Amino acid sequence: MIVLASTSSARQSMLRAAGVELTAVAPGVDEALAKHALVQDGVGPRDMADALAELKAVRVSRRTPGLVLGADQTLDLDGRLVDKAESHADLRRTLLDLRGRRHSLHSAAVIAENGLPVWRAVRTARLQVRAFSDTWLDWYLERHGGDVMSSVGGYHLEAAGSQLFEQVDGDYFTVLGLPLLDVLAFFRDRGELMA
Repeated sequence: MIVLASTSSARQSMLRAAGVELTAVAPGVDEALAKHALVQDGVGPRDMADALAELKAVRVSRRTPGLVLGADQTLDLDGRLVDKAESHADLRRTLLDLRGRRHSLHSAAVIAENGLPVWRAVRTARLQVRAFSDTWLDWYLERHGGDVMSSVGGYHLEAAGSQLFEQVDGDYFTVLGLPLLDVLAFFRDRGELMA
């Protein structure tokens, strides 16, 4: 049994669909405070995803036996970290900022055991957002705004958010928030999954 240091329904669904038995545990991390400290230290979006995944995995691993998987994802727009929208107005601004531009999603996974990180992977996907119309954006926000507030870019690639893009370069699971194939390979190597 794997412990997932996350309550993300998307990550739980991906892992369970791949045949991983898991227990999800809230990591108890103040992400806003941790991000602020990392920004103050000059940490960029890619390394921030890695650091936050490690923080979650290690935090839960200190109180839980076995392998603990922590994960995080950051959105990188020209080297600038873009956070999840806190309101519909924020979501609209984010999507307008992304319109017609390329950005990167960095998805990190860290596995900890006995309170120490024992494995990690960070994968990056690059996404080109199309130059959608204001009318389309209004439709999208009215129909899907509440559903995508939990997504850092304001979209779910597996749903109507796919209409935002002209091109996606990178692993599908990375876009969804977890370098799943790397995680599965680690679990097979450790004998947690059938090889």
